[in-house]
Amino acid sequence: MSIATLRTSYLAASLASVSRSMLKQQVPIKSQYAATNSPPPPEGFMPGVANSKFIRNTHHEALRNPELAGVANGETKKMNTFQAINDAMSIALATDDTACVFGEDVAFGGVFRCTMGLAEMFGRDRVFNTPLSEQGIAGFGIGMAAMGSTAIAEIQFADYIFPAFDQLVNEAAKYRYRSGGEFDVGGLCIRTPCGAVGHGGHYHSQSPEAYFAHTPGLKVVIPRSPIQAKGLLLASVRDRNPVIFMEPKILYRAAVEMVPVGDYELPLGKAEILTQGKDLTVVGWGAQLYVLENAIQLAQKKMPGLSVELIDLRSILPWDVETVCNSVNKTGRLLIAHEAPKTQGFAAEIATTVMERCFLRLEAPIQRLCSYDTPFPLIFEKFHVPDMIRCAEGIERAMKF
Repeated sequence: MSIATLRTSYLAASLASVSRSMLKQQVPIKSQYAATNSPPPPEGFMPGVANSKFIRNTHHEALRNPELAGVANGETKKMNTFQAINDAMSIALATDDTACVFGEDVAFGGVFRCTMGLAEMFGRDRVFNTPLSEQGIAGFGIGMAAMGSTAIAEIQFADYIFPAFDQLVNEAAKYRYRSGGEFDVGGLCIRTPCGAVGHGGHYHSQSPEAYFAHTPGLKVVIPRSPIQAKGLLLASVRDRNPVIFMEPKILYRAAVEMVPVGDYELPLGKAEILTQGKDLTVVGWGAQLYVLENAIQLAQKKMPGLSVELIDLRSILPWDVETVCNSVNKTGRLLIAHEAPKTQGFAAEIATTVMERCFLRLEAPIQRLCSYDTPFPLIFEKFHVPDMIRCAEGIERAMKF
């Protein structure tokens, strides 16, 4: 045995001994996980989602939505967001023989379990793992879609979509245009988890929707709940344009609804008005909507009688200009909130368009409540993202101007 091997063995043994000693001396931490001895889930927690007025907890509440008229007489099943996404992909695979699901670890169920059971149900030639190469995953999907297949690709975290940026922006988005409409990659859908989780740090918390919203030829979609996730994902998979479908991972288990079990789609490019109001328009998407819901309730306690119109944008590209501007023309005030940094965030695009179209109806400066212009911090996350307090203060500024 060489001296180097002896040193390595001695070092490993010493580290193991020190680790055991530290564990024995460690002071127990009182937390919600202490009783079960289980770590917090990787997708984090989001308090208040279960009690949200926007969560459809019963069969009748779920099917009351006019957008679900096609399944109004069908069954519903209790699902969280990742189960609803899994159900959408199962339907896509069952109804389209050319459809394939692929990405890092998807054959094993995926990091967040979104593809659990699909490989066993549809075979490993249709649901399969890829090498750890986001550029390769996107390029492979473009090639599949160019040949007429339906490619449902997963980028494991939105933070890691940037190696695929060239493929998506310069190839997928421009394929139809540069061939004069002769070829396209409309069968491509890129799924990717996004957003803050409470402990993700700068490589597992980003919301990069604005990068892609600057690219003609792509569509960008972000759902807020299981019902929305299933319908919007099926629409994204079947849309004849490449779609980037960003899933707020903090909602994978936090949001639970009675979801129609049938096959249904929700419209892309169409916002949804969640609450009607006459004093202020508030726009958000994804997990931020639940923050805004609580912020509105907090503001209403300070300003009794405040009437707020809350809009879920749903599609970032194309976004529903008409719905937002019609609302602002009615209320005269606008607040936009998102988790991405403020500078060049998508709120800037919305604010500019509203200024151009609604200038004479505005009663106050447009409020943008966003994350700060820094890399996403770990221990300071709760100060970094726009929380209920910051959003409520923004509402108050808009109303008191």
